[in-house]
Amino acid sequence: MRIGIPKEILDGERCVALVPKMVAQLINKDQQVLIEKDAGVTAFFPDTMYEQAGATIVPDAQGLYADADVVMKVKPPQMNVSTGKHEVEMMKSGAVYIGFLAQSLNHDIIQQMLKKGITCFAMDLIPRIARSQSMDALSSMASIAGYRAILIAASHIGKFFPLMMTAAGTIPPAKVLVLGAGVAGLQAIATSRRLGARAEAFDTRPAVREQVESLGAQFIEMELVKDAETTGGYAKEMSEEYIKKELEIIGNRIEQNDVVITTAQIFGKKAPILITEEMVKRMKHGSIIVDLAAEQGGNCELTEPGKSVTRHGVIVCGIMNLPSTLPIDASRMYSKNITNLFKHLYDTKDGSYDFEDEITNSTCIIHKGKIVNKLVEKAFQKGEQTHD
Repeated sequence: MRIGIPKEILDGERCVALVPKMVAQLINKDQQVLIEKDAGVTAFFPDTMYEQAGATIVPDAQGLYADADVVMKVKPPQMNVSTGKHEVEMMKSGAVYIGFLAQSLNHDIIQQMLKKGITCFAMDLIPRIARSQSMDALSSMASIAGYRAILIAASHIGKFFPLMMTAAGTIPPAKVLVLGAGVAGLQAIATSRRLGARAEAFDTRPAVREQVESLGAQFIEMELVKDAETTGGYAKEMSEEYIKKELEIIGNRIEQNDVVITTAQIFGKKAPILITEEMVKRMKHGSIIVDLAAEQGGNCELTEPGKSVTRHGVIVCGIMNLPSTLPIDASRMYSKNITNLFKHLYDTKDGSYDFEDEITNSTCIIHKGKIVNKLVEKAFQKGEQTHD
């Protein structure tokens, strides 16, 4: 098959779906790899490296899409201003798309893919099971986001992170509160501890207590919910009564901390509000909230996606797409994930998809002109969509 890697065209996206090392692996599996000219430049992978790995450089996006049997991307397809055509429009009828897609649930993209008979596999629907860990791109990107969130916080709060013994006296360490101890949250805890801060974390899932405490952070107590996560390992939406109790606890803790990292997201829905304006008013001046759910509207009531603003003396950072700020390692990690999924999908004798397999079944959104993923179909029928 001809695997096409287009240049990412979303503003600010610096990653590339496939790095030269993975190109060589695919070619060794008798695949042909096409790379759009300069697709890897912003991630510091020039065309010469791809050519040395055995890839063919294609001069423009339209030529690449016209030839590719399988398209691998990072961000969901969108309008390409240079060609005046949508990326799905440029794909061959019956082609295969592999990349992020499900979290946006963009109806126009789904409709276009259905019309063109595109088979679509979403990297953001990889189930969180042992067999799929090497394909879990959401976890890869979340680990980068958690790491970067703490570095952003450390550079903005105007005080030391570690305990400092100085000629002017002892300066206590910064205090960090992490809301949501998933992959991003745990990496934020680990990074804050490396920098010498004190950390505590809150999460609705009882299973994460041990992980939080193993990193040297305090786990904030609350009545734990047994079924707080889906079978795929993602957090569920909680009841109104539970959320009310949750906000009370968060409100009591938030004013004691210098840094707050929020990570709570729910598939196909707007991010839940965990920090109200009243809570922000009670925080210490000079504190910072880094909202990792900004792309889904944010966990803080005052978050402005894509911006850092100061409200009531508190910095509210809604920066988006943090993995793109580390394009070399983000591209390497994503490339490994997507290559492993590709190998898994085509590991059958006749090249057909094994829909009895949990990974294949979970990641496939569209096949043979139909939506085959129940979660996406349900959201699609209700008209739900998080963002364009």
